[in-house]
Order: sequence, then structure tokens, then C-alpha cells
Amino acid sequence: MAGTISKIIHFRDEEEFLDDMTEIMERFSYLASKYGHNPVEGVLLWDYIGVQDEEGVKIFRVGEFPYFEGALKVDLETLRVMERYFDEMESKWDELRVEDIAYFVEMLNDALGREIVYYEAYDLGLDRNTAYIIINIANLHYLESVLDGRDREIFEEAVEMLMRYI
Repeated sequence: MAGTISKIIHFRDEEEFLDDMTEIMERFSYLASKYGHNPVEGVLLWDYIGVQDEEGVKIFRVGEFPYFEGALKVDLETLRVMERYFDEMESKWDELRVEDIAYFVEMLNDALGREIVYYEAYDLGLDRNTAYIIINIANLHYLESVLDGRDREIFEEAVEMLMRYI
């Protein structure tokens, strides 16, 4: 990924961080739809898990499994095994650590007999109140050089919010 930087960022309030990232991503997505360049290429929180189904890898947070269940294109047996493991993880939410999630994912894949559940946060060294972000500096510079008027204001607001964390 030429022109990108990756950084682990720390925050105090997860809900505030998620709200801010939603606003940042909305602004950059709007600009990308007009100018074709999005500076934020990805954000990974400590509790994001990927599941490979018939359509590709779908990402969700540990506590979102009950809501995400209908979107997975896997057989009923696989779904039920996953549901048991995710229910167990969610029941331990308050004391859940990245090491615990990594262990659950390993055990879940063993129970499924194949590796279709992915967890990268442990390998990246994330913990609660941390996220991994990938920023495309080239796209950031490009947008800065071509924007004016209201689009420049939108860009500057997004960059200002992002800089609070970086």
C-alpha cells in the first residue's frame, strides 16, 4: 500500500471515538465520491472479527453477532456453532481481553473444522480503547490540493477530527 501509514491510536471513550470516526468517514466518503480519493483506508477496533462466508469476509464487533447472524451466508450447523461461541464471549464482555477473543476464535475454528473466523487485533497489539487506522497520505495531499469552497471546509473538519486521535 504505497503512500499509506498505519497507526495504533488510543482513545478514552469508545462511543465518542466511534461517533467521531463515523463523521470522519462520512465526510471523506462524500469527498471520495466526488474526487475519487479517500484518505482513510481502514479502521480496526480491538473487538472486530471477520467471518468468511459464501460472499466474502464480513466484519463485525463481538457483541453484534445476534444482529449480524442473518447476513451470514453459511449453513445452519456452522451458524449454530458460531452462535454458541459468540454467546460465550459476549457473556464475559466486561472482563473480555484480546487474548480471550483470540483464544475463542482459535477454539471456534477448531470446532468448525476449518478457518473461517479471523481476528487480527491480537497480532496488531490492540487492546480496549485502541484502534488500528490506515491513512493514505497521497490521497490526503491530493484532496488538499484540489478542494475549495464548502468541500475544503468538509475536508478540514474531517482532518481536524482525525488529528485529535493521531
